[in-house]
Amino acid sequence: MTTIRYRLFEPRLQPRRTRAQVPGWAGEKVPRRDGEHEYPWHCMPFVEAAQGGIELLYPYDNELRVTRRAGQVVLEGDFGPDPGTGVLWPPFRTFGELYYTYQLLLDLRVPDDMAVRTEPHPRVFTSIEDDVPVAVPALLRTAWWPMISFVVFKAPPEGRFHVFRPGEPFMQMLIVPLPREIELAVMAPDEAAERELQGRRIHASRATLGQDSTWLSATKTVFDGTYRRLLGAATAKQRNAER
Repeated sequence: MTTIRYRLFEPRLQPRRTRAQVPGWAGEKVPRRDGEHEYPWHCMPFVEAAQGGIELLYPYDNELRVTRRAGQVVLEGDFGPDPGTGVLWPPFRTFGELYYTYQLLLDLRVPDDMAVRTEPHPRVFTSIEDDVPVAVPALLRTAWWPMISFVVFKAPPEGRFHVFRPGEPFMQMLIVPLPREIELAVMAPDEAAERELQGRRIHASRATLGQDSTWLSATKTVFDGTYRRLLGAATAKQRNAER
């Protein structure tokens, strides 16, 4: 268990573990059954990735709509009068012709060998309207950097809108290991053979592992629970080893 301590200026940001909302941005609550429509939450690798971070909720009472007109970023929203707290008001500013910033004022204290990475919220990949704000990735070493003052977002294409709605998740933070030197190396023949054999065994066992979980969606896509069940077994094995 890794504990992340935090402090913030705006309590309504409500930092929390990212949730795959069903029903919601992760899809409708439908069973894995023939003829049903498939949704993002049916894909376990996506769910694990989506729930691996900390999401932030938009803390203001009125929505903000961001667009571009004549090559310029336009921010449309009513934030009311300056509250006189000494912070930048309104908290959003244009940043060149393609970006804008939000004065976040969030402090996440992570272990010294880890860092905070800003990311778009996973619902950016599920939105039919394509209206989800796009946070620009940035790596922050918060062990010695005590406040994330602002974050950068990419503006939408000309004439399109990205929308911040009250209480809706608008970005997420991932807690990641500090960057290390990476060297790419071709697998040795024995290692490659072992991995190939492992893959072939899974493929050969798929009919058995996924026998009672295979279904054909409304778009004629075949799903089964092979990966989900192997993940459950691997997770249980790891937990038992840590006890």
